[in-house]
Amino acid sequence: MNRIKLYWLLQVLGWGGFALVSIFLATLSRGVTAVQIWAFIVLAATNLISTHFLRYIVKTYNWFKLSIPQLLFQSFLAIIALSFVNIVAQIFINIAFGTLSPALDFKILVILANLFQAILLFALWFLVYFLVHFLDNYNSTLKYEAKINEIRLNHLKSQLNPHFIFNALNSVRALVDEDPIKAKTAITRISNMLRFSLMMDKKQTIEFGDELNTVKDYLELESIRFEERLEVVYHIEDESYSYKIPPMMLQTIVENGIKHGVSNLVKGGVIEIKCREGLHDDLYIQVKNSGQLTHPPTLTSKDEQGHGLSNTVQRLKLIYGDKASFRIFNSGNQFVITEIKIPKQKVTFE
Repeated sequence: MNRIKLYWLLQVLGWGGFALVSIFLATLSRGVTAVQIWAFIVLAATNLISTHFLRYIVKTYNWFKLSIPQLLFQSFLAIIALSFVNIVAQIFINIAFGTLSPALDFKILVILANLFQAILLFALWFLVYFLVHFLDNYNSTLKYEAKINEIRLNHLKSQLNPHFIFNALNSVRALVDEDPIKAKTAITRISNMLRFSLMMDKKQTIEFGDELNTVKDYLELESIRFEERLEVVYHIEDESYSYKIPPMMLQTIVENGIKHGVSNLVKGGVIEIKCREGLHDDLYIQVKNSGQLTHPPTLTSKDEQGHGLSNTVQRLKLIYGDKASFRIFNSGNQFVITEIKIPKQKVTFE
């Protein structure tokens, strides 16, 4: 069950239960008429609407990012405000249904008792709402940590696999006598990539510039191996550097383009990377590589591109939900395009 359905289920069950309990207690004490039953139902519906409006305030002003003291203080003020609204609502509902008894309902002790009851109700609502949110947040964190561990293992096994290191070292060995300076530069790039991979740890997102630098190191190394068979083109807008992206995401896409596209072509091909900012503070990443895609990757199957891209899709889903998108498709008969959209925001469980 998703969070929205769970929220509405708890709202309806909670305030519906409140109405039933109120009706039951009224029946035991003094009996209840059909009109009074409807008055209790309308009051419960009013409480549901008011707490839903409060939820809108909490989400709009991002109360979850507040410190604990700030959260407690603002929650206390909100509970008091809702409680007074509840008292006023009771009076108007009783007037509307003709059940108001001024001699009883306007007594100070009765008003204070109703106010205290409302405070307890809304405090309980706050407790349940934030408890459910933090439990869901904790569950999402556990899912993410499990997936990032899988990504790291897959990365160490295939992204920087022994075959890639072997090819890179062979390329460097060929340069040692021919071009020692270039050989030193290649060794530095290998070192940078290994260090980046090992330092990735459990970071959910990293600076776009850091990821791009690793991709450039990788492509420079591949350029040594492919020589004139590999052409690399960058179109990176300056705004792209203000974003954060999941680590090794762009690297995985580029390597797939090399491994399953360019390397299979006798004449080689091109890797073109475009990054730009969209109209709604989204980062659009496009990787275009020579080759043809037979079967697009899915979330559950191991496709012709291996598990790298399907892991990328799952990671985007875990971090950003429906706010990120991924697609891969053929462009004509010569190229494969991979497109990703990432929102410019903090992830929900950082």
